[in-house]
Amino acid sequence: MITITENAQQHFGKLLAQQPEGTNIRVFVVNPGTQSAECGVSYCPPEAVEASDTEIKLDLFSAYVDELSLPFLDDAEIDFVTDKMGSQLTLKAPNAKVRKVSDDATLMERVDYVIQTQVNPQLAGHGGNVSLSEITEDGIAILQFGGGCNGCSMVDVTLKEGIEKELLAQFEGELNGVRDITEHARGEHSYY
Repeated sequence: MITITENAQQHFGKLLAQQPEGTNIRVFVVNPGTQSAECGVSYCPPEAVEASDTEIKLDLFSAYVDELSLPFLDDAEIDFVTDKMGSQLTLKAPNAKVRKVSDDATLMERVDYVIQTQVNPQLAGHGGNVSLSEITEDGIAILQFGGGCNGCSMVDVTLKEGIEKELLAQFEGELNGVRDITEHARGEHSYY
């Protein structure tokens, strides 16, 4: 579920004191489960509360989450941070783009989740991404590189020293290796 830190609660409390009585907040995800997912917080007047909303009761107010956004806000955190540059509200939602999978999900689902939430954010800095095509009977994850990774001279190092080590450590005894099936073509899309 969502964590709203004490600092964030105090910040929202001050903002809500200036709104009509009974106004709370709504936490939501636009385009949940997609790469274009965006999280947000808005005022939620009493007439905007839906019967299917989940209410998170806090000391000063309640936070409402719509039924569609709820699974994508698992492990989310809202904080209000003050530093030398000023103050800002931060909303971290690691599962907004990919729904968190349960521990008893299939190996394919669990590996894909790690790729989408841990591997691809690292590759995105180079304009690349990777997707899981299949897992063979002998425990080899078959990956397909895309974006800036396609044709990159460092793709073998990324595969063996980065992705494979990470996946084998997290899925010890379940995965035995990774293999790239991408037909790498050099071009202007490559990062290097």
